[in-house]
Amino acid sequence: MSFKLRTVLTVIFAVLSLFVILTIGYVFSQKSFDAVETEIGHSLESTALQTVDKLDRFMYSRSGEMNLLGNMASMNDEFNHKDIQMLLDQLQNSFPSFSWVGFMDPKGKVLAATDGILLGEDLSERPVYQEGIKGKFIGDVHNAVLLAKLLPNPSGEPLQFVDISFPLKDSDGQIRGVLAAHLSWAWAKEVEASVLVPLQREEKDIEFFIVSKKEHTVLLGPKEWVGKPLALEEIENHRNSKSSWSTEKWPDGKEYVTGLAYSQGYKDYPGLGWTIIIRQGKSAAFSSVVDLMWFNIGAGIIVMLLFAPIGWLLSRLISAPLVRLTRVADRLGAGENIDIPETKGLKEIEALSRSLRNMVSSIMNKDSELVVMQNLANYDQLTGLKNRTALETYLEETLEMESEDHTLTFLYLDLDGFKSVNDSLGHQTGDILLQKVAQRLTALSHEDGITVRLGGDEFLIVLRSASDDPRQEAMEYAQDIIQTLNKPFIIEYERVHIGCSIGGAEYPTNSNNPSEIIRMADEALYRSKRAGKNRVTFYSELENEG
Repeated sequence: MSFKLRTVLTVIFAVLSLFVILTIGYVFSQKSFDAVETEIGHSLESTALQTVDKLDRFMYSRSGEMNLLGNMASMNDEFNHKDIQMLLDQLQNSFPSFSWVGFMDPKGKVLAATDGILLGEDLSERPVYQEGIKGKFIGDVHNAVLLAKLLPNPSGEPLQFVDISFPLKDSDGQIRGVLAAHLSWAWAKEVEASVLVPLQREEKDIEFFIVSKKEHTVLLGPKEWVGKPLALEEIENHRNSKSSWSTEKWPDGKEYVTGLAYSQGYKDYPGLGWTIIIRQGKSAAFSSVVDLMWFNIGAGIIVMLLFAPIGWLLSRLISAPLVRLTRVADRLGAGENIDIPETKGLKEIEALSRSLRNMVSSIMNKDSELVVMQNLANYDQLTGLKNRTALETYLEETLEMESEDHTLTFLYLDLDGFKSVNDSLGHQTGDILLQKVAQRLTALSHEDGITVRLGGDEFLIVLRSASDDPRQEAMEYAQDIIQTLNKPFIIEYERVHIGCSIGGAEYPTNSNNPSEIIRMADEALYRSKRAGKNRVTFYSELENEG
């Protein structure tokens, strides 16, 4: 009987210790996987969105410089070749990204050109002329074989360009020529470096892609991908949105956490429909979590090896107390909240009793840590507001319990003037401003609603209303927000003024799809922006206009 008890105790000690540690480790690792995946996904999506903004702003600036040059060349209807040549040279000297700028007569003959390249040549068969003579043309990335031979190329890599061209007209509306430019694609690589270098200091296996709208060809990225089509379901599935992220299997068979953003232009520059993709290998993204998982497994094995000999050596001395402790352990396993009693007598038994108490306490502490990690995954770390993950949970719970007597109003907020604060006073001041905005929004928040920071200076508020006129209630609430945010903020003894534009959409009045409602609210927001900012517009108003 003594030998049998030793065997049983050995097995119990080993299995229980290993099972408890591995179970906790598994649960903790799964939670960590989800939290890390969401955090990395949003980070890559945000970086891709910032990159799209850089690219669109660059193209908008170059297009604006060409417009200015065209206005100067058309001044007084003179169209003097020498004056135009001087303007072209000044533009190229000021902005080296213009590899070639030229002025052609209405038939396509080059009359003025930077560095004299292609001067006197007939470009009437080239797209830059054929499209430019019709109206303003911005062409996608392409190779220019003839021009590439005439331009210096120290790197030896194939030269690629983006075209801008448009007709120059006199005061009578007659076309007097075509102004055209080839922008060097090298600037896009500079943008790539500015994005990747900071990321690669902290993360591993980060890669960057620019994909064309036509045939999804890779314009910029790893050498083995350039010039090839990239078939990703995510590109088409979310093209109507500004950005997205997912964990997706790529054509090489590997899984990547992928952030996407779509070029939608900037101001009067319509954009070329580029997709910016930033990806990170799943194995690299989750390496820290995998290390933690293996640490838990090792700890479980060590604890098992420690507890097994204790059970073997002390079985005779602790048979009676062990029975009592086993009963308590069974009650704990059944879910009762009781303490393990202190067993007096032998020091070894007392030590075992204390060890079991500490083990249960450790389990409870780890459960508390899991709760903390879960909370972190649902809150924006800068402002303390709920994040997109919390929004999804809220919508899942709220839409299940909603009836026809209730209306959900989605208010999409964007701060007016926030960028100028960031640019003039710095990002630290911008972060403090976002925190103060969050405090004011929290002070106005409804009990049954949710206030979410979507990213940057964009927020989303969901109001739950059972009143007869939910639109009026939402309108009054939106006006309260605008008035509150119009009040000056004091940040480091500086008075800071901002505004707020709001777009609204209603569930289920406008749609019964939450993502569609958010898109509608975003569309209404941009109507508020275009209408003068610092106001609220509802999607139903746009439908009435249509």
